[in-house]
Order: sequence, then structure tokens, then C-alpha cells
Amino acid sequence: MRDLVIDEARPARHGPRAAPGGNAELRRAFADDVRRGLSLVPKRLDAKYFYDALGSQLFEAICHLPWYRITRAERRLLARDAAAILAPLPDLAAMVELGCGNGGKLALLGEALRQRGAPLRVHLVDISPTALELSERTLARLPHVTVAVHRATYASGLAAAVAGRPPRGTLLVLFLGSNIGNLHPAEATAFAREIRRTLRPGDGFLLGADLVKSEAELLLAYGDPLGVTAAFNKNLLVRINRELGGDFDLDAFDHRAVWNPAAARVESHLVSRRPQRVHVPDADLEVRLDEGESIWTESSYKYTAPGILELIGAAGFHASGQWIDDEAGFALTLFIAGA
Repeated sequence: MRDLVIDEARPARHGPRAAPGGNAELRRAFADDVRRGLSLVPKRLDAKYFYDALGSQLFEAICHLPWYRITRAERRLLARDAAAILAPLPDLAAMVELGCGNGGKLALLGEALRQRGAPLRVHLVDISPTALELSERTLARLPHVTVAVHRATYASGLAAAVAGRPPRGTLLVLFLGSNIGNLHPAEATAFAREIRRTLRPGDGFLLGADLVKSEAELLLAYGDPLGVTAAFNKNLLVRINRELGGDFDLDAFDHRAVWNPAAARVESHLVSRRPQRVHVPDADLEVRLDEGESIWTESSYKYTAPGILELIGAAGFHASGQWIDDEAGFALTLFIAGA
């Protein structure tokens, strides 16, 4: 688990969020990652920086596109199978969502737990203030739920959540939306092992993962005809210009999505339309790009249902149940931490 930014935590509904010096540290981490990534061959930008305020809203729009079915499929599974998903955790006392989105999916599980009559502590972990605010607002309607917000990377946010877990009861970590697909398989394995190390035997890990499907379907999902995904991708450059003083010309780049069958991943790129030189003063960086040269912004790995069980099982979990939306090709899998 990479841990590059500070943890900014507060209980929900209890005054303003504050983290002295936090914004400066986040900005330094952003500058360091931009300098490092754009100095590589091929050039890269970290996908976690998609989610500033505008990026979060653009991703919400992507989730409504008819060609991007991950969010709708996952919500269908949660709405239909919430009771079965939660049944192996009868004494569930806390949930942690890594990458919380708008909180809608977490609310489906929270609503299903309402009939148990027990309080539930929810920890939201995200580096996007917009996502945290949306999720907090969504969960506010559940009277049995109290919320803690962690503006942090997954590692530090999870550590803070585990440190504040109730003394009794189990904990469920959620990693939904096929966020696991943004990690290289070796990173995904290390990520799952790190989660297992933070949990107690009997705790749960709920994973949402997109499955391999036809190339045509995947390219429509990551290169939609309306250009929303292209705007989402280019917003990385907008953010660099705004926060780090860059002078990227958006019209000088095209969005391109490529299916790599050997690696089972969709790759998103920003491709230079001409030779150009870009300056990013606050990252102490000058970037030269040739015509046709790309900046690799995201990898979205796709899995098979057995492959998910193998990947997470190797990290010390055993599968308790798997629910698949065959139409969209998406799987939710509940794992339980072993002894």
C-alpha cells in the first residue's frame, strides 16, 4: 500500500474539517508524483489524482453513461444480495470503505443492517474532499450510523479506522467499484496482504471487480462517444495547470483507450498531437513530447471470477460468497480473514 499523503480525519457532523499544513503536504506529494511520472519512459501520471472536485463530478457522470456499467451492476448486486453478503458477519460493528465515491453503495449495506438494531460505525477513506462530502451527506439519513471521515490514502485511512474500531464486533472493509483494477496484479496482491495484516480473524473484506468481456464493450466503456471519459482524463492536465502552474494545452492531446489482452487491462492514455514542450514550474519540470507520444494515465485490469478468488485467497482470506451480474460482467466477493 502506498502512503503518500497525510490523514485528515474528523467525526461527521461535528464542526469544520481542519488539518493544519495538510494542503501543503498534499500539494508537495502531487508535485513529486508528477515530476517522477513525467520523467519515466513511457511517461505516466498516477490515476489517484483524477479525483479533484471536477474530476469527482466527471466520474459521477461516467457512472451514468450507458456504456459504463460497473456502478449500476454493483448497485444491483448490493440491493439484491445485501442480506446474504452481511449474513456471515452477524456481529458487524464497523465498516471501512476505501475510495467512497458518493456513498450510495455503502448506504445500501447500511440500510440492510438497520433491522439489527445495533449502532454502526462507518469510516470513509478518500483523498477527494468532494467524494467524502457526498458520501457523508448520503449516509446522514441513516440514524443508526455514525461516520468518521479520513481524507487520506488507503493505507493511512485504514490504519486510522482500525485504530478507532469498537472493542467488540467484527469489521468489514469495502473496496468497491473495481478499484482493484487500477492496481498491477503484484500491487493488488500486496494490497490484499496489507489489508489482511490490519484485520482480525473473522473480519470481512468485500471486493467489487469488473470481469473480462469483449474488446468492443471495454473500449466503449473507457472511450465513450460523448467524450465524458476524455474530459475526465484531460482534467488531470487541467489540475496540473491549476495547482502546479503547468502550461499544458488541452487541444494538443487526444484521449485514447487501448485493450491489452495479454495483460487483461484497459489502458488510458493522453496522446500528444504534435511535438511540444510543457513547463510545470511548481514541480521543477520541463517535459518534451514527440508527436504521437503518450502519457499513460490509468490501467484498468479485468478479472475472471476464479481469478479473484485466487488473488485474494493468497493473501490469507477465504471466500465466503460470490455474487455475479452476468449481464454486465461484474462480481462482488466477500472474503473472511483467516486465523
